[in-house]
Amino acid sequence: MSTTPRVAMIGAGPGGLVCARVLQQHGVPVTVFERESASRSRSQGGTLDIHEDTGQAALRAAGLFDQFLTLSRPEGQEWRLYDRHATLMRHDQADEDDLSRPEIDRGQLRALLLDSLAPGTVRWGHSVRAVTPLPDGTARLHHHDHAGEDFDLVIGADGAWSRVRPALSDAQPSYAGVTLVEVHFDDVDHRHPGIARLVGRGTMSAKAGRRSLVLQRNSNGHVRGYINFRGPQDWHAGLDLGDTEAVRARLLAEYQGWDESLLDILRENEGGFINRPVFVLPVPHSWRRVPGITLLGDAAHLMPPVGVGANLALLDGAELAQAVIGHSTIDEALDAYESVMLPRATDNAKTAQQMLATLMPDTDSDDAAFPDTLWPASTLPDSRPAHTS
Repeated sequence: MSTTPRVAMIGAGPGGLVCARVLQQHGVPVTVFERESASRSRSQGGTLDIHEDTGQAALRAAGLFDQFLTLSRPEGQEWRLYDRHATLMRHDQADEDDLSRPEIDRGQLRALLLDSLAPGTVRWGHSVRAVTPLPDGTARLHHHDHAGEDFDLVIGADGAWSRVRPALSDAQPSYAGVTLVEVHFDDVDHRHPGIARLVGRGTMSAKAGRRSLVLQRNSNGHVRGYINFRGPQDWHAGLDLGDTEAVRARLLAEYQGWDESLLDILRENEGGFINRPVFVLPVPHSWRRVPGITLLGDAAHLMPPVGVGANLALLDGAELAQAVIGHSTIDEALDAYESVMLPRATDNAKTAQQMLATLMPDTDSDDAAFPDTLWPASTLPDSRPAHTS
């Protein structure tokens, strides 16, 4: 570009950070605004399967692929499928040299990306209230302290409840009809040997009709579990979600008749139950060009968690950075980026919706097909409420 653009990234998730990394590699300064107070202020979620043609391609573009490999767990590609009687229906194991979708803890990937950035790139504890376009083609950030800053490009990488999206689109996430309730197990091989046997080295799913149970092995002996079911968003009406034993009793009643070894996922969890309703954006989701503003990842194409969300966010970030680097104006860069990203997102969102309907049918039949995929995805969309700052 004829002048170095001023770039603001809203959100320090994987997509935003890989975009910032590629920009900095090519001498384009970027400021990342993140509402969290510090890099370790909250858990970053579970394990991610990073796909060869999307997430891995982005990490290669960022010059971080070799470092990723040292942290990843190729053995985590193992997958076991059970029925509700704990009969093993399918068992997939990756070859030793199979790097098509190795697993990595989301926190480890985020730390890798953060460490690759210039010191001071991320402004922690800086939430954004809104973004407005300006007549000269730039955009103004409105912070919660009512201060404003102007940038040549503002990128919304701030997830499901994006504060940048309203500058481009009136679309709002809606409930997808499926809820995931998260549970945790520590030092699983010693403290929960039954859970360890079920999950193996990777992921297990047990499915019957509109209910399923999932376990995913993370690093350091930690396992996350997901109790998944189709039903109303207010399934817990009249129930105190902070009352662990009451929630446990309600869930055990829902899974009555399942094998005792599977019910241990509901009985043995350490800590409480975390309610995670699944939200999605309309399909297709697009917008008219607004100079100086764009979106990536869940902010642009929030879809059911069936294994593609984080990978698409990473690819979005790398491709957007490359577009900025490779074009003479921001508007040309956004033309190049959005003309590829939006159709790709639509195709993937349609597929994700179809998979969700197959995985979580509106029936209690045990005979529903199970597609060739992991469920749930290794990452969940940010399901914090819209009013969260």
